Order: sequence, then structure tokens, then C-alpha cells
Amino acid sequence: MKRDSRLSGVLHVLLHMAEADRPLTSEALASMMATNPVVVRRVLAGLRREGLVHSEKGHGGGWRLTRDLRDVTLRDIHEALGEPGVLALGHRTEAPGCLVEQAVNAAMEKAFQEAEAVLLARFGEITLAALSADFHERLCRRTGDAV
Repeated sequence: MKRDSRLSGVLHVLLHMAEADRPLTSEALASMMATNPVVVRRVLAGLRREGLVHSEKGHGGGWRLTRDLRDVTLRDIHEALGEPGVLALGHRTEAPGCLVEQAVNAAMEKAFQEAEAVLLARFGEITLAALSADFHERLCRRTGDAV
């Protein structure tokens, strides 16, 4: 089953942007992600519409974050991506005629909604600042520097 990795990918891109002291081009970000610059531009365009990033054209241009890392949650980014489904599970048939399958779908749908609500609430508690802090702690452990 194919998983939607856009949230993970865009978080990676945003943290690279946060570390940069200059705008980063779509080409540079795509290189970091081993993907095509068009993919980066498409994903970041949704974040630009939500005011999370800004792009500058011309020499020295590129993408920049527009909000403080402490003010951006994973849920904000998930919403900017169009709120893709967070669960890979689904119903065998969406509108079954079989009463047994209707009962199964009803039970599963309630569980799916509850699980998604818990996950999205947790996403609302995790900021880009927390991810950045975790990155810096890992970097310090790797290099042996003090935090």
C-alpha cells in the first residue's frame, strides 16, 4: 500500500530552510530530497498560499520561511498540504449493499475517525521549533559538541 510521504518530505525541506541563512532554490531543496525541483515547487506552493513560506525570484532568490518555528505545528503543515488522509486503512467497499459489510464499515469508520482525531491533536502540539531542537541535539551528539 502506497503511503503519502508529503508531510515527512515537506518537514525535511522546512528544517533545511530554517537552517539556511539565505533563500534556498527549488533545485537546492530538490537535491537535498533526491527529487525533482518541480515536486518541491508544487508542494511549497500550497505552503505559500497558507503564508508559511515565501518565494523570491531572480538572482539570490529562492524559498524562505515566513513564520517563526515556534508558531508552526505539524497540523498547520498537514492542513496546508490539503489535509491528506493520515490512515492507510480503508473500507473494502465504500457503499456496500451487504448488511454485514455495512456493520463492519460503521465500526471501522468510527475507529478511523477517533484515531485520526488523536493523531491530528498530537500534530497540533508538535512545532517546527521542537523538530529543529531535536535535530540540533542529534547533531551535537554526533559531533560531540555541547548543546
